[in-house]
Amino acid sequence: MTSLNCVLFDLDGTLLDTAPDLADALNQLRQQHHLNALPLADIRHLAGHGSAALLKIGMNVSDQHPHFTALLEEFFRLYQARLTNAAQLFQGIDTVLHYLDTHLIPWGIVTNRPSRFTFDLLKHFKLEHRAQCIICGDTLTKRKPDPAPILHACELLKQPPSSCLYIGDTQTDVIASKAAGTRSLVTLYGYQGAQDQPRSWNADAYVETAHDIIPWIKHFQSAQAIIHSF
Repeated sequence: MTSLNCVLFDLDGTLLDTAPDLADALNQLRQQHHLNALPLADIRHLAGHGSAALLKIGMNVSDQHPHFTALLEEFFRLYQARLTNAAQLFQGIDTVLHYLDTHLIPWGIVTNRPSRFTFDLLKHFKLEHRAQCIICGDTLTKRKPDPAPILHACELLKQPPSSCLYIGDTQTDVIASKAAGTRSLVTLYGYQGAQDQPRSWNADAYVETAHDIIPWIKHFQSAQAIIHSF
């Protein structure tokens, strides 16, 4: 096993809990169209699956619907206005990032979230200069589950994919990680729904809390094959 030299993170459901603000924007959109609000619990599991998934549950439209683009821009406008109202780092993430910084392990972010929201969020949490690379959904022409964004991040960090750990909360993250040749870790505190079966995704590791990430980083750093399940 190659030793671990860098770590890449997904954003929503991994570093940041952004679901409350996304749900608030979606419910505001519903209100403007004379629809009742949906409970956060009905929206939360889709927070990491992109705006199309949110509009599907919120407005019952697909990306083929003639009003999809207009609804999407309206949703984006509402979300921009409340981008950081309730968003917060998941408990324990700051400790993980501090560990990486103090041990001089480069880390970056690979997200499908558009740049317009990603950088405003990272600036709010003072992470935009700590992350050594930031790849957004519109940085390249391809997004996860395509491996291109992760491979691009590895190139920027000047590390081979085999020495990188990718941390995310969706099956899309695991598919992209495996295709890129990185090791994969799934955050079970993220945005999985009742229909998801993350243990079937065959990731290299799973964690119940962000505090569990550091022990796995240490294991991968030592380049020892650890068969363990949290």
